[in-house]
Amino acid sequence: MKLYNTPTRKVEDFKPTGDTIKIYTCGPTVYNHPHIGNYASYIYWDLLIRALKAEGYKVKRVLNLTDVGHLVSDADEGEDKLEKGAAREGKTVWEIAEFYINDFFDGFHKLNLTEPDVVARATDYIEQIKAAVTKMTENGFTYETEDGVYFDTSKFAGYADFAHLDLENLKAGARVEFSDEKRNVSDFAVWKFIKPGEKHAMRWDYLGRPGYPGWHIECSTIIDTELGEPIDIHTGGIDHIPIHHTNEIAQTYAISGRTLANYWLHCDFIMIDGQKISKSLGNVYTLDDLIERGFDPMDFRLWILQGHFRGERNFTFDDLSAAKNRRLAWRNRVASTRWQGVDEGDSKYTASQILASVSDNLNSAAACAVIDSQPMSLSDWEFLDNLFGLNLLGATPDITDEQKALLADRAAARANKDWATSDELRAKLEASGITVKDTATGQIWQYLN
Repeated sequence: MKLYNTPTRKVEDFKPTGDTIKIYTCGPTVYNHPHIGNYASYIYWDLLIRALKAEGYKVKRVLNLTDVGHLVSDADEGEDKLEKGAAREGKTVWEIAEFYINDFFDGFHKLNLTEPDVVARATDYIEQIKAAVTKMTENGFTYETEDGVYFDTSKFAGYADFAHLDLENLKAGARVEFSDEKRNVSDFAVWKFIKPGEKHAMRWDYLGRPGYPGWHIECSTIIDTELGEPIDIHTGGIDHIPIHHTNEIAQTYAISGRTLANYWLHCDFIMIDGQKISKSLGNVYTLDDLIERGFDPMDFRLWILQGHFRGERNFTFDDLSAAKNRRLAWRNRVASTRWQGVDEGDSKYTASQILASVSDNLNSAAACAVIDSQPMSLSDWEFLDNLFGLNLLGATPDITDEQKALLADRAAARANKDWATSDELRAKLEASGITVKDTATGQIWQYLN
């Protein structure tokens, strides 16, 4: 397996630390419906999990759910996103978290994504988070202000290294309203205090005051609790690099002196018709929006797998239609192989070619080209289903007895050169969802959609 490692900016041979690959994925902040751009990263990382297992590795993967502490600004300002969701919908923050966790996993399952070994809600780790903050303080990495406990980034010499930050220009460009209690513009809250009269339903006592954790600390704490450092692979989006993942690295070093992760994978953004996904532009599409337009979630999954996690992707419905047609073509090939006994030829090398492509920095686009151009046996399709998760075999059931009877009647009509009856039966078959191709060896049926 070769993977592009963010810190080194190059593709490297993956070298695991033990028998089980430890992977952590930054999960959603559960305060709103996830859109298709949010799900893209989970499809990429699902391919990673499946590819590692195909290569024979054991995998333990943790996915976190941020149900407290993620403010609307990454600069430790503004309203907690769960509080924002609760105010928007007239619900409690606990109800908002529960509803959108279920909503997230509804889409997760529609996309046939591999279930994480551990699903970690931030609010289930409050005591561990408080202990982590205490440890960082004892090690001399934090200071207290009126509104919270902050990490002093000047105490961690390698703070700027991961994201190649220019801290001097960052300081020079700091806003006029920058808090004079923060020692450095890059410092961040690991624990926030709730001021008297401030509305914040989720609160826990720490240092004699009510408060709640900062956003970044949950990931360091959950990783330490569930996996231990260093983990093998940490995944997320490119937007996490300069702040969230940089802060995770700093926190872990401050707590334990250890490296957080050996490999970091970051996926690029999804654009919609060449524009950033934005409510103001009206281009925020959910999986249910795609379904209402006649697409299957597996069509979107294949569209993602036709590209690469490191490239910015531009989503259009025309391209999604092309992915839908490609998936239909694959399903019809499965139908020919599985139900009609049509052998595509010698394919003993096809599965290995597909895996070789994906093992080269998750190059699923190259694997798609192999599938389109090479013969596939039933075992190849089964291998592909396990690797790509498209459920091609499950979505390609046998035709009904009624359809089989119509095909038999049509074969008899053609044998008698009764073309009118043959055409009539073709129309009935198409009305039932399949079409017919006439070949030198007889009829071959295919799905219409």
